[in-house]
Amino acid sequence: CHVVVEPRLSKQWFVKMGPLAKDAITVVKEKKVKFHPDRWTKVYLNWMENIRDWCISRQLWWGHRIPVWYCRDCGEVTVAVDEPKACGQCGSANIEQDPDVLDTWFSSALWPHSTMGWPGDTGDLGYFYPTTVMETGYDIIFFWVARMIMMGLADTGDIPFSTVYLHGLLRDEKGEKMSKVRGNVLDPLDTMDKYGTDALRFALTNDISPGNDIKLTPSRLEAGRNFANKLWNATRFVVRSLEQGAAKSKLSPVAQEILDGLAGRELALEDRWILSRLSGTIANVTRLMENFQFGEALRQLHDFLWGEFCDWYIEFAKIRLGSKEEPSPLPVLVHVLETSLRLLHPFMPFVTEELWQNLKQRLPADWAETESIMIAAYPAADKEAVDPQAERVMEAVIEIIHAIRNARAEHKVESGRWVEAQVYAGELTPAIAAYSPAIETLAKARPVSFFESREEMPPGDNVLALVLKSSEVIIPMESMVDLEAERRRLEQEIARTGAEVARLEVRLKDKAFLTKAPPAVVVKERDNLSVRKDRLERLQQRLDELN
Repeated sequence: CHVVVEPRLSKQWFVKMGPLAKDAITVVKEKKVKFHPDRWTKVYLNWMENIRDWCISRQLWWGHRIPVWYCRDCGEVTVAVDEPKACGQCGSANIEQDPDVLDTWFSSALWPHSTMGWPGDTGDLGYFYPTTVMETGYDIIFFWVARMIMMGLADTGDIPFSTVYLHGLLRDEKGEKMSKVRGNVLDPLDTMDKYGTDALRFALTNDISPGNDIKLTPSRLEAGRNFANKLWNATRFVVRSLEQGAAKSKLSPVAQEILDGLAGRELALEDRWILSRLSGTIANVTRLMENFQFGEALRQLHDFLWGEFCDWYIEFAKIRLGSKEEPSPLPVLVHVLETSLRLLHPFMPFVTEELWQNLKQRLPADWAETESIMIAAYPAADKEAVDPQAERVMEAVIEIIHAIRNARAEHKVESGRWVEAQVYAGELTPAIAAYSPAIETLAKARPVSFFESREEMPPGDNVLALVLKSSEVIIPMESMVDLEAERRRLEQEIARTGAEVARLEVRLKDKAFLTKAPPAVVVKERDNLSVRKDRLERLQQRLDELN
């Protein structure tokens, strides 16, 4: 509130902290209480080893009253757990309680055991105390965490928790701490109304590092909303495919059908690939969460669902569903989606519950034993599903499609134009060649020719050569553009850009302009010259390639 503080002396109650801190230091040094990230262990110990006595009295309206009574007759002080009827020294009933209340953090420090019925020996206290993980912000490690450890040890003789996970502070897009004074606070209700509750949860969790601050920018919130929309559309596709396609009996039970297919290697290569990637993702996410790497866990799960399941597997499945090709991809589609929803549920509980229920309604009654995803089993990695060869082949197929798409975009190929592609992938060539129809459809490339050796590939100077991780792709330039028309266009662009470069060079050599023009204008013109020179160089390089 920016009001000037006027210091004055007053009587206050203190707690001597040295004896309490001793045991709280020992349990951390002996690793009975661990901090994540570990760097906060040193900070904690440094503070505890230099601890000062704690002023616990506060002049506030609300709080736990200080358990102190003053005798109006003899002036002595009585400290008691239960409210006394008389002065402990002279026996006078003329006593009054101290009007001060305990520091909020004193009351909060009792939370782990006082909420469980302490000082009574209750069932809840025996079951829930000590707990496992305490999660809070690093800014209250001294105010709350250290005091909970000290109070817990003093009152119960045991630590209140074995692990402390410390998250960072929430900052605005400029990196400033959010506060009402600065006026940069986001109302969570307004934010949830605009982007969605799970989008906010995603923004606060995705790709964060333990103990590091988070910049809550609109782009992070939009990314969460877009991810939720992507999941919604993927589920809608699977549900619609179920309604339009195979009889329900073919999908009951899905898990057993998939296991049978894996055992006999009856599944299509892309099925084995996505199941292998699912198993790997489950293993990674589980390991990361157990190590408190929540941000990286969500990032990998996001990349799998968006970058592999939605962007690629569903596209391959569409081709098979459209051609009635067997085996049907529906069992794998359902299995991967449903398992992924369960894996994602701790991060985005609302959208996953809604989508899981939507999927459940379209499947046989015996498909899911539980009524809610909240009580469904957490996914476990299936080692039998891991298929390195399927991953290797499908990564090569995806890389080829991606490279051809990029080449089309870079050379501004018309959307309706088919390009020609020649592929060499060494020992993977036969396996990749089986995906020629998929490459043609997804990359808009026809024909796609495969060669078992580089020597077999037809020579050609006017080609675009793409050297990839597992393959080489040759695209004849004439299949992408009308060479003569493209040459004319480039020559015109070069002439126009060259004229602009010459004009700017003349202007920037003019002493009158340099002395009279505002500095910002001169800087802007120099930037324009640099941009146009770069463009001219790229245009000339492109023309040289065509020639």
